[in-house]
Amino acid sequence: METEYKDVEVVNRKSSFKGKKLILRFLALTLTLIAAVVLGVDKETKTVGLTLVTTLPPVPVPVTAKWKYLSAFVYFVVANAISCVYAAMSLILILTSRNASKLVSMTIFILDLAMVALLFSAIGATGSVGLIGYQGNSHVQWDKVCNVFDKFCHQVAIAAFMSFAGSITFLLLIVFTALSLHKKS
Repeated sequence: METEYKDVEVVNRKSSFKGKKLILRFLALTLTLIAAVVLGVDKETKTVGLTLVTTLPPVPVPVTAKWKYLSAFVYFVVANAISCVYAAMSLILILTSRNASKLVSMTIFILDLAMVALLFSAIGATGSVGLIGYQGNSHVQWDKVCNVFDKFCHQVAIAAFMSFAGSITFLLLIVFTALSLHKKS
């Protein structure tokens, strides 16, 4: 009788882990999708005064900020799109295969690790370029641009936060998988 209760407890624990993993995987999909879309549609146009000759008044020139003008932002959008597609494919794979083999589980575990690394590197690249845009760099004579393109910079910050939350979600998936592997041994 006691062994039946232990078996039920083990089954409940496994389903609890699986339920948490599915929710986290769906959350990772959603967060990385939002991050890619928010930065992917980010565009702002402002008119800036350009001084050609110091004795003449500045000439108004329309200037546009787009995500595709900076390679770090392109990398960010692509990395989040890859992570989103991977999260969707892994979610479908997990839902369709009831008894996943060790090979499938290990492959998903390794790809989750790769997604964390990919997202962290994209966030780092975007953060460094965003910081230069926010503060400028006097040593190389780069001016601040976030005081001009404030909406653009706010959207970059929101996208970076969403991507960071998505990467933490993938990291939690890795932790739950490691915990479930540890309990099996």
